[in-house]
Amino acid sequence: MLMTPGPTAVPPRVRDRLSEPMPNPDIEQSFFDTYDGVCEKLRRVYDTDDDVVVMGGEGILGLEAAIASTVAPGDDVLCVSNGLYGDGFADFVESYGGEPTVVGADYTDPLDVAGVEAALDEGEFEVATMIHCETPTGTLNDIAPVLERLHDHGVLTVVDAVSSLGGTPVPSEHIDINLGASQKAFSSPPGLTTAAVSDRAWEVIEARDPDSLYTNLLPWRDTSEGFPYTHLGANVAALDESLSMLLEEGLDAVYERHEEAAAHCRERGADLGLDLYTDAERSAPTVTAFHLPGEAKRVRNELEAEHDIVLATGLADLADDILRVGHMGYNADAEKVDRVMDALATVV
Repeated sequence: MLMTPGPTAVPPRVRDRLSEPMPNPDIEQSFFDTYDGVCEKLRRVYDTDDDVVVMGGEGILGLEAAIASTVAPGDDVLCVSNGLYGDGFADFVESYGGEPTVVGADYTDPLDVAGVEAALDEGEFEVATMIHCETPTGTLNDIAPVLERLHDHGVLTVVDAVSSLGGTPVPSEHIDINLGASQKAFSSPPGLTTAAVSDRAWEVIEARDPDSLYTNLLPWRDTSEGFPYTHLGANVAALDESLSMLLEEGLDAVYERHEEAAAHCRERGADLGLDLYTDAERSAPTVTAFHLPGEAKRVRNELEAEHDIVLATGLADLADDILRVGHMGYNADAEKVDRVMDALATVV
């Protein structure tokens, strides 16, 4: 059983859709209709009237494309971070010639709102980046206060909501580029980046006039005459089915299901004496990170070998210290969580 925080298990209904004959995405109107329908469904999930685009490429494409499309050499960019992916935005900024200023916090702490205010008082920034859900540490960040301050200062905002979108509400009001992906709470195969792009962001991108193709959002603004390259037809069809399932259930019900699965996972973990890496109040509804210093890889390997259950460890310096249970999308289910935790009890 796959219970990782992405890619997630794909439900049978989506697998059935994948097995259907696919139209030619370069030529046939039926594919264009499906794509347009996916974008409209995504607007409901994003809770936005902004344009939505779906690019062919895993979720990291969205992070890089957002920077490549908005940051010109020499631009000052504020990177608000308390995790690996938040730090990674600064690397993208540097790679495109921008000047990142990182307002960082410890990986176990919330975002540094006071630090953001100080940075805004001291300098002017064209763009700011942050992460809604830091998947490696199972942290859901309260980004609304940061977004409000950036909005007041007229800073364009880029948010990675890859591991939260579709599993918990994303405060989209002041987000200019809101990034998601197919393989997380949508429980669709990896291969698609989603982005809600504000009118203001399009103005910045048009002025920037990016010179890349794959890492350029601009060609996706108007796809009525075709896509920049051959789209991933089967992946788009799968995402269409995943979104239909989510909307049929109802977003409020989906979010409640994620909250219940997360709470159940943490209660079972507490019964086993397992500590959370991030405190419960800031732990994400889509992923739980247990703190097992020096033991995470052993536990993960034994779970797979002895119980055929696949979890994920942490990343980078925390690779052997964090064990992550992905209860997102199709796997936000108390019975599946119980199966994981029953097995976990035999190896910790």
